[in-house]
Amino acid sequence: MLDVLVKSLETCPMVKRGEYNYFIHPITDGVPMVEPALLRDVCAGMVKMLDLNNVDKIVVVEAMGLHIGAVLSTMTDIPMTVMRKRVYNLPHEVAVHQTTGYSKGELYLNGVYKGDRVIIIDDVVSTGGTMRALLKALDIAGAEVVDVCIAIQRGSPEIGRPYKSLVQIEVDDRVHVVRRYL
Repeated sequence: MLDVLVKSLETCPMVKRGEYNYFIHPITDGVPMVEPALLRDVCAGMVKMLDLNNVDKIVVVEAMGLHIGAVLSTMTDIPMTVMRKRVYNLPHEVAVHQTTGYSKGELYLNGVYKGDRVIIIDDVVSTGGTMRALLKALDIAGAEVVDVCIAIQRGSPEIGRPYKSLVQIEVDDRVHVVRRYL
């Protein structure tokens, strides 16, 4: 398990954004193309790792959590909601600020309510900024976070609670998978 993910990471292209070495990968960027085998590998790994007992909702972050969350929702019959980058002004919308290593802005959570039991799914965690913002929004909404699973962990970012990842990577002029969790 995770062989497809590992191989795709170890062969993915790299670009430099300022001083930041940025890897380009189908799971984290949707380019060059998201192969079904890769999505199956990632989602099967997450189903194996996650505590899905009595979960009401899957929560993902726009944009690259969408494809993983959609497949997981289909596999588990658990509804999905998306933390968005634009305001909708719906009742109970929760707005929070996010700061990552390469961006900052507002995020908006809808469709999560007090007492909801949720799992969080995301493509990558590198600085932890987006995940900390999402956790804050879920706390404001009154949801209980049952589990958190990230496909790709870059380094060892602190998000304020335990989380699971499929693989841990280090990046220099290429991606090195330093740990597989399955």
